[in-house]
Amino acid sequence: MTAIPSYTGDANPYGGGDPYADYRTADFPFTQYANLADRQLGASVIAANDEFFAQRENLLVPGRAEFDPEHFGHKGKIMDGWETRRRRGTGADHPWPTADDHDWALVRLGAPGVIRGIVVDTAHFRGNYPRAVSVEATSVPGSPSPEELLGDDVKWTTLVPRTPVGGHAANGFAVSAEQRFTHLRLNQHPDGGIARLRVYGEVVPDPKWLETLGTFDVAALENGGQVEDASNLFYSPATNTIQPGRSRKMDDGWETRRRRDRGNDWIRYRLAAQARIRAIEIDTAYLKGNSAGWASVSVKDGESGEWHEILPRTRLQPDTNHRFVLPAEAVGTHARVDIFPDGGISRLRLYGSLTETGTTALTARHQELGG
Repeated sequence: MTAIPSYTGDANPYGGGDPYADYRTADFPFTQYANLADRQLGASVIAANDEFFAQRENLLVPGRAEFDPEHFGHKGKIMDGWETRRRRGTGADHPWPTADDHDWALVRLGAPGVIRGIVVDTAHFRGNYPRAVSVEATSVPGSPSPEELLGDDVKWTTLVPRTPVGGHAANGFAVSAEQRFTHLRLNQHPDGGIARLRVYGEVVPDPKWLETLGTFDVAALENGGQVEDASNLFYSPATNTIQPGRSRKMDDGWETRRRRDRGNDWIRYRLAAQARIRAIEIDTAYLKGNSAGWASVSVKDGESGEWHEILPRTRLQPDTNHRFVLPAEAVGTHARVDIFPDGGISRLRLYGSLTETGTTALTARHQELGG
């Protein structure tokens, strides 16, 4: 695996033109996973010790941070991120912050899971970024308050030790802890600003919750479904198709480039666990002149299983939610949607319930990861 680049030091002061022209970034190997800190999944920055210059909620805003050099408020320059005031020392004889001084923000993940990588993005924070950052994680059931999370009885696991970072850069960190986490604590040492936080990983749902639901979407990201691969990601990520809720705009789905051959495009999914599928929804919301023309759905049971078509190639309408009740249950661990010849869909829903084998496997993994 290619080493993750490490950025340190100031970026140059903004000199006009494209503010991202000198932005430092790289392709991180873990971004294939879903962002567990996605607002669309239900993530939230529930507390911070200081947000004097810019609000903590900006950390999870979708899309990259924006910069307006003329945007000032009554507290100073308004930044698209989380920015704290400058820390000071104990007095005139020691005006500098201590080595332990830091600011923090508590983040509730949108879906509990195993974290594979974290990006702490300091875009546009060129001389006012933190000198270093650290990230801790914990697993607490239910909906704990900030006060409960900060209690002495909560155990935090260090995912990113205190590490120097660079200004105006995407600072990436691979994570190797094989545990299920529900909350993060992002620390910046001693103070400064962070534009965005992205937390990439695999959702690990609560098997008791899914068992109680009975019938649910076994491909949904929040229930442990995952996109394994896709033929084309030119316009938007395939993970959009298993996000919660209906699409709200055209790029909140999956759309491929226009094909100039006689092939077709596809997405392959791993389901929450082995499941019995009884109904399918294929939604083309907001895809009007660019929706897929036809679609089919197949499933297989196990990594080495054979694909079986459960929905034959069917005509799709633009900007429409299509519903199909299967004539017989289909058992599988993986699913594949094929679209013809190209275009896009906004959501795929596979409604069913876990088999006894699926429930056992999911329960064992949940316990193994400390859930």
